[in-house]
Amino acid sequence: MSPPRQAQPPSFSAPEFRAALGMFATGVTIVTARTAEGQLIGLTANSFNSVSLAPPLVLWSLSRAAASMAVFSGGSHYAINVLANDQKALAERFAMKGADRWTGVTFDLGAGGAPLLHGAAATFECFNRSRYEEGDHVIFVGEVERCAHRHGASPLLFHGGRYFTEHPL
Repeated sequence: MSPPRQAQPPSFSAPEFRAALGMFATGVTIVTARTAEGQLIGLTANSFNSVSLAPPLVLWSLSRAAASMAVFSGGSHYAINVLANDQKALAERFAMKGADRWTGVTFDLGAGGAPLLHGAAATFECFNRSRYEEGDHVIFVGEVERCAHRHGASPLLFHGGRYFTEHPL
């Protein structure tokens, strides 16, 4: 018997799928970039993951419907800022549509021009290496050119639709 050539239709609803996905605790990031005109772009994402150590690759995904899709698809660089446990308000601000995301936010510009947020637990400065369209999202693979982390920083976590901070066992 040969294996099936395509997946069976889902046996669950979209809300059931979202709830099940929410049981996987993730870190919280803000992905940042600059337009060709210098405008700052940033959004909250928890779809971040490592891909490879050699070469150093990471991935994240963005909804095809996102207003910033053209900037991230066409730009050469972006930064992934892994948020620390005291940056919940920043995560919420960068997740809201139409919000003034940058007023009062302190950052430095990375080598590729993307903002590196002050206070982040870690930063990854990425060359926009490749993109893969899958379902309703685009998966971005970034080749990490520079990275840094704050020794001893505790991460901001997201689980079940809520923010948490780390609690050692």
